Amino acid sequence: MASTSPGVPGTPCWVSLATRDMRAAQDFYGAVFGWGFGPDRRTEGHVVAHADGEPVAGLVESAQSMGVRLPVAWTAYFVADSADAAAARVRERGGTVAVGPLAFGRGRTAWAADPLDAAFGIWEGPAAPGWQAGRGTGAVAWLELHTRDPFASALFYGGVFEWDAHPDVIDVRYEHDRVMLRAGGRTVAGMYGGVPDSADAAIHPRWHVHFCRDDVDAAAARAAAAHGTVVAPPRDTPLGRTATILDPEGGLFHLSSVEGETS
Repeated sequence: MASTSPGVPGTPCWVSLATRDMRAAQDFYGAVFGWGFGPDRRTEGHVVAHADGEPVAGLVESAQSMGVRLPVAWTAYFVADSADAAAARVRERGGTVAVGPLAFGRGRTAWAADPLDAAFGIWEGPAAPGWQAGRGTGAVAWLELHTRDPFASALFYGGVFEWDAHPDVIDVRYEHDRVMLRAGGRTVAGMYGGVPDSADAAIHPRWHVHFCRDDVDAAAARAAAAHGTVVAPPRDTPLGRTATILDPEGGLFHLSSVEGETS
C-alpha cells in the first residue's frame, strides 16, 4: 500500500481480508468488483486491491501474517496518533490486543478486540492515498459495528481513539438506538445494537464492511456465479439497496448502493 500523509486520528483508514487462498480470493473479488491487484511493497504475502487505480483494500495470507494465523474475515483499521498508546487504552478499557503493536512498513500496527470480542486494527503512520470511506463505487462505503450496546461501544472506541480530541473533524451522534461516526461531514461508521448474548460463535459482535456498488443486484449475481453465497439477497433499505455476501472461504461483506451520507 503506497502511503502519504497521516490520516485523521480515530477515523477508519483501511480494510483488509485475511484469506487462506490468495489466488482464489483475487479471482472472486476481481469478478465481483472488477478490482485489480498488486503486491504490497511493505511486506511479503500482502496484496493491495485497486478500483479505478486507487487502493481500496488489502489481502493477506492468513497463515503468513506476522506468524499469526488469522481467521478468514474482513478487518477494519482505525488511525491512531500512537499505536502503542491506543493499544494501552484498549487494555485499560477491557479489550485485548492479539498482535503488536509492531513495526509495519512506514508505520506501526496492532490487531485488537473490544470487550465483546469484535476485532479491529490500529494503524499509526501514513495513510493510503485516495482511501476514504464513501469515495465511490468499488470502494468501502462505510463500516458498521453490530454489538449489544452501541452506547457502551462508543465509549470504548471513543476512549481508545480519543474522538473528543478532534471536534473540528470528528462528530459522534447518538441517534435513538445507534451511534453514528462522522468525519469531514460524511458518515464513515455506525454502531448498532441487537446482537444477542449467545454461545454460538457465529452470533457475536463484529465490524461489518460495506462496499459501494451502483449495481448491487448484478454484483450479488456475480458473487453467486463465482461460488460465493448470497446470505441476504438485494433489497431496498433506508441505507439504499443492499445485499450480504459470504465469499467462498466464509469472509462476510456487504454491498450497498449508498456511498455514505454527507451533511
